[in-house]
Amino acid sequence: MKFSIVTISFNQAQFLERTIVSVLEQGYKDLDYIIVDPGSTDGSREIIERYRSHFSHVLLEPDQGAADGLNKGFALATGEVMGFLNSDDTLLPGTLSEAAQFLREHPRVDVVSGDCDVTDERDHVLRESYSDRYSLRRYVYGVGILIQPSTFFRAAAYRAAGGFNVHNRVAWDGELFADMARTGARFARSGRRWSCYRLHGTSITGTGKLDALMKTYHARMFERVMGRPRKRADLLPALAYRVLKYLETPRALQQRVLRGPVYRRVLTPQVKGQ
Repeated sequence: MKFSIVTISFNQAQFLERTIVSVLEQGYKDLDYIIVDPGSTDGSREIIERYRSHFSHVLLEPDQGAADGLNKGFALATGEVMGFLNSDDTLLPGTLSEAAQFLREHPRVDVVSGDCDVTDERDHVLRESYSDRYSLRRYVYGVGILIQPSTFFRAAAYRAAGGFNVHNRVAWDGELFADMARTGARFARSGRRWSCYRLHGTSITGTGKLDALMKTYHARMFERVMGRPRKRADLLPALAYRVLKYLETPRALQQRVLRGPVYRRVLTPQVKGQ
């Protein structure tokens, strides 16, 4: 089973080499690794050049943003299964082999998601985080969240969904998964930790700098899936889904109680490294 992994890189030289090495050290033989960098000026391109022989393709051209860069990368992909890894995240050892085994054993599954360690810029583990059981309805009520670097999907599901929305600048991964569901993709969780998702002072999640755009995005997706705007009465099903989430994954509740919400980790440096 051949995997295609795309990494989008832009001015994250501090983390980029760790990302690349985490993919190469998978030791997965049938791997198509593609990197896209639209114009880094911080030394990232020098790192890419050092590893050039390990990439199937290196795209060094301007793009319209991360979603556009990912579309360009996946246009060159030849694998049966795809995944994408941001240049500040890493794969845990054995991830690709485990994902391949899961998909071989579950041929009707199109998208499989694992869990992750949330880390800081120094690779200290802050907490664990878990992919939710996925459906469109769950997603628009806020509890259909998939751990993006721990998610892999069949190439046919990606192409049926039409790729990433290049106009989405805040949640291109979430919209892709929703589009896959809308075109019939079947989702599953592996129950395995497959990646390290990094929060730091310049990450979108870590800073909350795009909160207003995220609010607009979620309103758009709710109306698209439900066929109407969100109402005050939707607070009740949203709460019910959240309770169900924690009943299904008690460890997620434990992490929430002990470590707090993922979103606030980078805003509370005194608890880093716990």
